[in-house]
Amino acid sequence: MAERHRVVIIGGGFGGLHAARQLRHADVDVTLIDKRNFHLFQPLLYQVATGALSPANIAAPLRAVFRNQPNVRVLLAEVTGFDVQERTVHFENGHLPYDTLIVAAGSDNAYFGHDEWRSLAPGLKTVEDATEIRRRILLAFEKAELETDPEEVKALMTFVVAGGGPTGVELSGALEEIANHSLRHNFRTIHPRDTRVILADAADRVLPPFPPELSEAAERSLKRLGVQVENGTMVVDVQPGYVVLKRNGTEERVPTHTVLWAAGVRACKLASALAAATGAQTDKHGRIVVEPDLTLAGHPEIFVIGDMAHAVNPKTGQPLPGVAQVAIQEGRYTAKTIRARLKGKTLPPFKYRNLGNLATIGRASAVADFGRIKIAGFTAWVLWLFVHLMHLVQFQNRVLVFFQWAWCYLTWNRAARLITGHDGIAKEAEEPVASSK
Repeated sequence: MAERHRVVIIGGGFGGLHAARQLRHADVDVTLIDKRNFHLFQPLLYQVATGALSPANIAAPLRAVFRNQPNVRVLLAEVTGFDVQERTVHFENGHLPYDTLIVAAGSDNAYFGHDEWRSLAPGLKTVEDATEIRRRILLAFEKAELETDPEEVKALMTFVVAGGGPTGVELSGALEEIANHSLRHNFRTIHPRDTRVILADAADRVLPPFPPELSEAAERSLKRLGVQVENGTMVVDVQPGYVVLKRNGTEERVPTHTVLWAAGVRACKLASALAAATGAQTDKHGRIVVEPDLTLAGHPEIFVIGDMAHAVNPKTGQPLPGVAQVAIQEGRYTAKTIRARLKGKTLPPFKYRNLGNLATIGRASAVADFGRIKIAGFTAWVLWLFVHLMHLVQFQNRVLVFFQWAWCYLTWNRAARLITGHDGIAKEAEEPVASSK
C-alpha cells in the first residue's frame, strides 16, 4: 500500500490554519508545526494590550481546533532549518520528512536597523508583547500616582505610539479611552485625563493603505479623543526616559517612559533560513519572493504564504499586504492546489480578492473601505465588530468576546487591567523603561 502524501505546515496562524482545514477531506497526512500550542487572532491583540480582553479570549489551542480532523497531527516545536534535497525540516529534537511543504511562520517587528530599541519600544506580535505593553501602560499610571515631581508625572503620563497604520491607530484610540473613561475615577492624586498620547508616523496621513477621505475621517476621530497626531514625523531615537521625534528637519526630545512600536514589520527569521536553503530571493523586508502559484522558483513542492511571502498583485504590480485576509486566501488556495495535483490537475495562478479593509479608532468609530463603498463612523464600527467576531476560530471565544465588548460598551470598564510579569514595582524600577535618567 502506497504511503499517503505528506504535507508539513509550519505556522498555525491564519495561512497555516486555513490550509490545514482545507485539506480536511484530502488523501494526505498533515503535520502542523508551531512553536506555540495555540492559534492567535492577532487583529484583536491590541485589546489585550489595553486591558479590554484577556489572552484566552483571542487564542484557540491548536489541538482543540483539529481534534475532529484525524488527518492532522500537531507538533509543538520550533523549526531551525531545512534540507530541501532530502525534503526534510529540522527542529531541536529531530527532523520531519515532507512531500509538500507550506511555510507560514509569520512576521516580526521591524526597527529599521535599531534593534536596540526593541526592549524600550515593544511591538505587538505575540501574547507576551501584549501583556508587556499592558503592564507598561498600567504601571505608568501607578508610578505617576506615587511621583511628587510634576515633570516626572508628565513624562509618565505621556505615551508615544510609533506608526500610523491600523495597529498604531487602534492603540492610540484605546489609550485615550483608558485615560478619559476607564481610569477616570480610579486615582486620588493624578488625573488620568491629563494623559498625552502622541501618534507619530513618517507618512503624510494615518492609515496610508486607506483612501485619503477615510484617513482624514480617522484622524478627526483620533483628535476628538485627544490623540496628538503627528504626521510626517519620524522616531529617530529611543532612550530610557525620552524619545526623539524629527519633523521638517527639526528634532524634538519628548520625555516619556512608554513608547509603543507599530511602525513596521519584516518576515520572521525562518524566512532567511529558507531563502538560504533554496536560493530564493528576498525583498527589503525579508519576505521571500514567490511564483504566481505561491511556490518557490525551482521548488514547486514548497509554498510560502502569509506575511513571509512577497506575492505580487498582477493588477497593480504591488506586493500583497500583510493582513489576515491575504493569508487566509493564500492558505485555502495552497490546499486546493495540493488537492488538484494529487488528481493530476493544475490550478491557475493565485488571485487575491480584496474583501475590504477595516480599522477601528475607538468606541463607535471606525473606517471601512470596500472599493466603491467607503464608510466611516458608527456603521463601520458595527461592521468591524461583526467581521472580527466571525473570524474568531472557536465559537466559545465569539461568545466570550461579544459579552466582554457589550459590558465594556455599557460600563466603559476594561476588565483585564492586570499588571503581570514582575513581583512588584521595586523590580520594575530596574527595567530600562522605568529609568528616569
